[in-house]
This record gives sequence, structure tokens and C-alpha cells, in this order.
Amino acid sequence: MQSITESSSQYEHLDKMNVRDLLVGINREDKTVPTAIEKVIPGIEALVHVIVDRMKSGGRLFYIGAGTSGRLGIVDASEIPPTYGMPHGKVIGLMAGGDKAIRQAVEFAEDDATQAWKDLGFYNINPADVLVGIAASGRTPYVIGGVRDARLHHVATGCITCNSGSELAKQVDYPIEVVVGPEFVTGSTRMKAGTAQKLVLNMISTATMIQLGHVKGNKMVDMQLTNNKLVDRGTRMIMEELHVDEKEAGQLLRQFGSVRKALAGKK
Repeated sequence: MQSITESSSQYEHLDKMNVRDLLVGINREDKTVPTAIEKVIPGIEALVHVIVDRMKSGGRLFYIGAGTSGRLGIVDASEIPPTYGMPHGKVIGLMAGGDKAIRQAVEFAEDDATQAWKDLGFYNINPADVLVGIAASGRTPYVIGGVRDARLHHVATGCITCNSGSELAKQVDYPIEVVVGPEFVTGSTRMKAGTAQKLVLNMISTATMIQLGHVKGNKMVDMQLTNNKLVDRGTRMIMEELHVDEKEAGQLLRQFGSVRKALAGKK
């Protein structure tokens, strides 16, 4: 049976469309993604509770995927330390084919059902951790094999896929199936499916970091001050929270080295 992500586009003769019609059609399809995600919020919530519980006890969050799905997991993981001040190695993204595959496809890497567990073994994944497999199709051997082996070793597992009733969903404890329908370009899952996966990853990691205490009010008080833009943002946060002028806020930020420490030190 043909999967939804591989089913034919609802639009014909794309090659005959003008640019405006192409853009309007793509945008029309993209608008359906948030609605599809809304339907699976309970599943996302259940997975976030598990992740928060494990990470509060010292565990880690792993993402595995192939192609676009793998890259999205790596992007999400890589943004956690600078955004929320979490140490590197607490959220880890891995993809079929290794780091080389981030920029260049590695042929048939996703077809090896045993490689993901080997990759995870390098990090000594264990029952204190959580593994989330990401695959739009829900049938990628690298991802299915990884979550299956992790589950056998008593690691909590979840997934993000865009087909219902997939093999991947059957192999995890906490499945998230965001069914966004056929792509604008038939089978091009970097489009709606990729957008859905990115939005769900945003929800998972952001909610987790907030629950772990890395946000005060609505501000990223643990962000790393790695460039002038972030220093300026941190300065404004301190100004707003402590009702001080820019000069004093800047001095506090330089003195304490982080927004959180500056707020605590001044109070």
C-alpha cells in the first residue's frame, strides 16, 4: 500500500505553472501543517513529560534520522546549548551517514538497520536517556533499527513521522504521527513533512527547556553570550527585569557573565 507521504500531489502540471501560482499553491499546503500538529498534541505532551523526567534525573535526549529528518534533529540539538545554556552532550542529534551526510547525501546509509545502534553506542546510551526517531515515511531502516534496539535495551523511545500506522510508530513507546497529506511536489518530504517535523521538534525541545527551568518569565536567561546581538539582548533583559539603565545592565552582564547570574546577584 502506498504511503501518504509518497502519494501523488493534488496539483497537476506544476511545470506549466507561473511563479505566482507555484508560490500560492505551496503556501496553501503549508497552512495545513499546524492543524495536523494540533491533532497530535496529546502525544507530544506525553513524550515531553518523559523527556523532562529523564533529563531532571541526569539523562539525555537523542535524535536519530536520515536525510532531511536527520538534519532537522541535528539542528534542533545544536541550538540547545547556545539558546538555553545546556551543556553540550545533553541533547544529541545523529544521522545516517554521519556528519558528512549533513551536507552531502551518503548513498544507502539509511538502509542499514544496525548502524544506528552502533552510532548510539559511541555515546553509551542507556535507560536513563530518551531516543526520538525522526522519519517522514516511518519506514527508514536506520531509524527503525535504532529505536527497536534502544527499546530492547530499556531506553524510552518516541518518534516523529508523517504516515499513520507506520512500522516506526509500532516500534516506539511514544509515537507522534503528523499526517500532513500529499506533498506539493509528489514525494518531496522536505516540504510539508519537513515543516511538521521542525515544528514538533521546536515544541518538544522548547517545552522541555522551559520545564527544566531555563526560561524566566518569557526570557532565555541561560543563553550563551556568543555574539554582540546576544549581549545586547541580555542587556535588555536585565534592564527590563531590574529597571536599570543600559549602562548598569551592561556592567552587571559583564560582571556576572550571564543574565540569570546578573539578576540573582543584583537582587
